[in-house]
Amino acid sequence: MLRKDDFGSAGSRRVLATGRIPAVIYGKKDPVHITLDAKEFQNMMRHISESTLLTIKVGRKNHSVLMKDYQENVMKGTIYHIDFYEVTKGEVLRANVPVVLHGNPVGAKFGGVLEQVTHELEVECLPKDLPEHIEVDVSKLGLNESVHLGMVAKIDGVRFMLADDTTIATVKGVKEVVTAEEGEEEEALVEEASEETEE
Repeated sequence: MLRKDDFGSAGSRRVLATGRIPAVIYGKKDPVHITLDAKEFQNMMRHISESTLLTIKVGRKNHSVLMKDYQENVMKGTIYHIDFYEVTKGEVLRANVPVVLHGNPVGAKFGGVLEQVTHELEVECLPKDLPEHIEVDVSKLGLNESVHLGMVAKIDGVRFMLADDTTIATVKGVKEVVTAEEGEEEEALVEEASEETEE
């Protein structure tokens, strides 16, 4: 636990110097100030998203939390503060869940390029039903076709908060666009050559 004089920036620097990260757990009650082992948490970060339920033990009490925000020193690649939000068992919560695309689009065989438009979805559910990610099958997408939220398989106990017509991913015929642009350039060059000939 943090001491009272460790709440400020000077205190945070002292905590970081000991190899730990200052953090706060927010919820319905007063914020709980804690510290975490920096090396251990940095390794865990690769597997944590905003929808990953974590259990943090403070004294004898276990807190079920979501990581809501963190401050990072990009130059050093280190985290220097974390905000957690405590969830209550049996109480509906809202969270953003990562979207993971699955499969190779049919349109890719004909020069199409898959573009992911929506990378996360806001959902409403009980903590026990919160998915770590939402998998979307894009294998049947042809050229210039898209998959929308309304086409995504429903998950028991989970409510999507965005509209059904929200585009998740699309396959664009990029080669056709590039070919058309090249044709225009060639035509422009021919016109310039003609003008020079006339002169």
